[in-house]
Amino acid sequence: MQPLSERPAERLKAIEPDTRLDLGRILKARQEISRVFRDTPQFDCPALGALLGCELVIKLETANPIGCFKGRGTEVVASRLARSPGPKVAVCASAGNLGQALAYSGRARGIGVTVIAGASANAAKIDRIRRLGAAVELVEGDIENARERAREITADGDAFLVEDSENLDTCEGAGTIGLELLDGFDRIDAILLALGGGALATGVGHVFKTLSPATEVVCVQPIGAPAMGLSWRARSIVTTDRADTIADGVAGRFPIPAVLGDLLAVADHVPLVEEESILAGMRMLHRHAALVVEPSAALGVAAILEDPLRYRGKRVATVICGSNVMPEAFSAWMQG
Repeated sequence: MQPLSERPAERLKAIEPDTRLDLGRILKARQEISRVFRDTPQFDCPALGALLGCELVIKLETANPIGCFKGRGTEVVASRLARSPGPKVAVCASAGNLGQALAYSGRARGIGVTVIAGASANAAKIDRIRRLGAAVELVEGDIENARERAREITADGDAFLVEDSENLDTCEGAGTIGLELLDGFDRIDAILLALGGGALATGVGHVFKTLSPATEVVCVQPIGAPAMGLSWRARSIVTTDRADTIADGVAGRFPIPAVLGDLLAVADHVPLVEEESILAGMRMLHRHAALVVEPSAALGVAAILEDPLRYRGKRVATVICGSNVMPEAFSAWMQG
């Protein structure tokens, strides 16, 4: 059988959810992405699945030069920017992973990159961004303050603003993860996705709702950074005064309205999980799947731990979205 990712969109005869995304563009986006970010490992993990009471499929998005899934989106951004007539300069706000990804993709295509980060951002991630050749500007506050500064810098049009999740390239790149999972498995009952800004959740969610509508799309947020989850429940934007979670990669406070609209179209369930469940998920992935993951990558396992009956006996896939964690912090978190 010809893989889904190689079939023309018109031959799939699928009914797409009402989002900003398009299956045809996601299929084309795959061609823009370097091989180092594509066709990542995906496998049954029986040891951990037995403990969780389900058939667990792991999609490993850490086996690449930047240790996270965001390179898929920035490859699409940088490829299209390199072909455009405008300035070959890109700016983004990032807690670390998007900045590393954009720096890597920009360097490969001769695009200058500036990353704006909050002063409290993960120091190891900031160091890697600089080593990849990007300029870094630190601002007081958190990721939302960094986003405000990035918008200021690009307001005059001399640089391209890469707004994670609002920029469709980032969502379409992430959506290729869903194509690969559906190529590899004949049935997935539930897909568990970390929910931050929304690129991963809406990109992969759009693919599943188009090509495997029976699959439950579960988008998971920490209870300490619940803005998008609360917005999904309210069906309108809910902001928070602060974000308090170890999962810094998903710790936004101001959801983007257009992204919320996409999420409402693809997400079936948006649980908010406790910090202890995130830590327990990280420990289980380390001890039973030999994986070092950052907290955001353990959100799927955390959701299963908090609601085991929902997933019992099902084939459940979780996307391990990042492994960028400080060694000393990881060591401390593994002591539980």
